[in-house]
Amino acid sequence: MTQTNITWIEGSVVENEVHMSIVELSHASRTPEDLIMSWVSEGVLSPTGSSPQDWRFSGESLRRAKTAAHLTHDLELNTPGVALALDLLDEIAHLRARIQIGS
Repeated sequence: MTQTNITWIEGSVVENEVHMSIVELSHASRTPEDLIMSWVSEGVLSPTGSSPQDWRFSGESLRRAKTAAHLTHDLELNTPGVALALDLLDEIAHLRARIQIGS
């Protein structure tokens, strides 16, 4: 008798043109609003708007928030550590893109 394993993968596609409030970003990234506010203060996320009530986050912000949440939870990084790790990941992606352009 053969056993079949099924793995379900859940995901969603969000366009960069989408603009979410802090409440929507909190729900989508499963992150408390106060942590999102600390990420904004540290420069991890860059919303448009002048106050938390007016902030709007792009699809790219959702990607960064999810990555930041994983770094916070899985690696137990504090907010400055998350900012540094994301900067380094961005730099790696930039360098990889430059290498592919040169190839």
